[in-house]
Order: sequence, then C-alpha cells, then structure tokens
Amino acid sequence: MRVLITCFAHNTHYYNLVPLAWALRAAGHDVRVASQPALTEVINGSGLTAVPVGDLDSIVELMTQIGGDPTPYQTGFDFADTVTEPIGWEHALGQQTMMTAMSFAPLNGDTTIDAIVEFARAWRPDLVLWEPFTYAGPVAAHVTGAAHARLLWGPDVVLNARRQFLELLAAQPEERREDPMAEWLTWTLERFGITPDAAAVEEIVRGQATVDPAPASLRIPVPGELLPMRYVPYNGPAVVPDWLHATPARPRVCVTLGVSARETFGRDAVPFEELLHALGDIDAEIVATFDATQLQDREALPANIRVVDFVPMDALLPTCAAIVHHGGAGTGYTATLHGVPQIIVASLWDAPLKARLHERQGAGIDLPPEKLDAASLREAVVRALTDPSITAAAHRLRDEALADPAPAELVPALERLAARRGQPHTAHPSQGETT
Repeated sequence: MRVLITCFAHNTHYYNLVPLAWALRAAGHDVRVASQPALTEVINGSGLTAVPVGDLDSIVELMTQIGGDPTPYQTGFDFADTVTEPIGWEHALGQQTMMTAMSFAPLNGDTTIDAIVEFARAWRPDLVLWEPFTYAGPVAAHVTGAAHARLLWGPDVVLNARRQFLELLAAQPEERREDPMAEWLTWTLERFGITPDAAAVEEIVRGQATVDPAPASLRIPVPGELLPMRYVPYNGPAVVPDWLHATPARPRVCVTLGVSARETFGRDAVPFEELLHALGDIDAEIVATFDATQLQDREALPANIRVVDFVPMDALLPTCAAIVHHGGAGTGYTATLHGVPQIIVASLWDAPLKARLHERQGAGIDLPPEKLDAASLREAVVRALTDPSITAAAHRLRDEALADPAPAELVPALERLAARRGQPHTAHPSQGETT
C-alpha cells in the first residue's frame, strides 16, 4: 500500500514518526513524508523519501510571524487541569481558540494544505499517518478518501480538551455556540468543494484511529480506536561516545533540557547553569547535556559533572539511575522505556501533565519550575537515587511499555485500517457539496 506521512517542520515531532515509517517500509509498503522544505534534509537523513510542500521555512520564522516570543501563549495552555479538574466554558473556548489560531492553522498554512492535497490527489495514498498538530494530513485523507490515523507523541491532551469542549458546547444556548476548530476545518474543506458535517469534522480532529506509544498507565482515555505501540527511540544521526562503553563507577544521573526548546525558541525552558553546582556534593556522576550557549563556564563546575553537547538518550539512559528533564516527549518516553526514575521540570504544553502522571505512578518527581531552586533540585536527585520505590515503579512502567506491540507488529492493523478506506470526495458542480 501507499502510505503518506505528514508532519510540520519540527525535528522532534518528526522523529517520533520514523520507527513506524521504517516498519511500514520494511514490510514492503511505499512510504512518502510530506512536510515544509525546512524538514527535507532531516527526512532524507532518516532514510525516507521527502515530499517538500508549502513555503514555511522553519518553525522559528513561524513563531516570529505570529507574535515573536511564543512563551506567553504556550504557558497559557494548561492541559493538566482538563484531566484533574472540571473546566468552565470560557476557559475551554479560549483554549480551542488559541490552539486553532496560534498553533494548528499557522503550523499547517493554506499553501501547505493545498500542496499536500494536490500531492495526495496525484499519488493516491491508501493510508495517511499524521503528527497530531499536522491537520493537513487528515484533510488530504478526507478529500481523497484515504484512511488516516494520528501517531501521538505524548498524552492525548488535544483530544481530551476537545472532548470536554464539545460537552460544554452542547450545553450552551444557540447564540453562544462558537467552535473555532470546526470553523477553520470547514473553511479549509470548502476550498476543495466539500462542506463537511459535524461528524466529518470530528473524524478529522481525532483520526480514524490513534497510535499511542505511551504505556497504559500514562494514557488519557479518549474515544475512538486505539492502537497501542511500543515506543522506539529515534533522535537522528548520532555517535555513541567512548566513555559510554564503560560501566559507571557510581550512580549516573542525566540532566538535560532536550533540543526542542533550544531549536524552537533559541533558549531553554528553565535555566540550569547555576543549579548544577547544587549537585556537586552528591555521590553520583552527573551527565549534563548542554552546549556552549547554555553553560558559559564549564571549568567552574564541580568535578562530578560531565558536560556533553549531545549524546543519544537511547545509549545514555540504560546506564543511568535517574534523569532530570523538561518533560519532552522523546526524552520522557526513552527514560520510561529503560525504567529510569524521572525528575520532571515541566512548563510547556503537556509536560506538566506528564510530570503529574509519573509522580502519581510513583515513578518520578514533579518539580515545577516555580519551585525549582538549588535545594529542591538536590533533594529530588537524592530522593530518586535512594528511594527504591521510585525505581520499582519506573521498572513497572518499563514492563508496560515493553508489553505493547513493536512498530513492526502494528503494520497488519494499519493494513486493515487502509482496507476500510472510502472514496474521494468531489464537489457538486452547482452546490459545492460532498457527493
């Protein structure tokens, strides 16, 4: 079958798609990856075939276009409360408005959507796999009649927030029923001669199936067909350093902020340089993955701290007894896969929820940025290294993750999904409606 994978131009979101794309390719299927030109080199570097679409050069340029510093509106997305507390109509409407206007619509863009639909009409994919922000994928699938599925990179906060919004929307009087997401998708499909009903819009939002790489205890229950999949780490071309070949003489702790915030915003979500000194008297080797822009004076750091610009997490974490990180998807899932206790300093999008979920499972420590200082960081690291219950809980999550199907085992389910594909939509010659 022909499989079209869609992802907006952001490396770490794309990396999550690569193992399943490899599995489909290895099974003999034809795989193409459509994204803005800024991602072409990354796609090719992963061994897959790129289809450049649209004219968005990079996510950094996008962020500049929509208002410069994105941090203020990013921190406004508090998805944790959509899971743990009832929310009100105004909050839910504001959340849907911000997500649509400041994330989904600009990250896709009319030129990108038009180009993906044009390619899909010509290439005729049987299945579209899409990164959860890249709605150009399900739009193209709907227009051409292809089957389509989302591949998550974190807790399904978007669909969970959507579910709560729709429940609140139904309770509003007719004159107050606003739905920014549905309006945007309807306008988009109307450009292709299709006027979708509410069910069609919601199918585009949620996909015909959802591939979830989280272990069961870290998932948010949402409606629709769920396809669990074991997370397989991929973070681009990498070289394992020589020092990782030897068994560490004492417990090893990774301290990292990932690369997503650095690449997107030009800085990290939390400042760590001064906090590393607080770990100098702990009987552990601290591996800090920071580059020269993050640490101005490496020589002044304590002797037990090893600073490296980059090291593949899949190679480093099996040697670690704990990790301190920002809640990024790749970092967190890789730590879970290797049963490593996690100290999560989370500030953006779904990361605060992930921190709560890990702490609730007993497998990690939720350390919000507003509570982070030298004393709290040191206390959290010592606790992660000395409390056996945290390690035991992390191992339970690891076992859950390993019990899920590997990407190759998921291929038959995706083949069955593609076999249920519909027919392409065509515009009525006079009314512009779906036929």
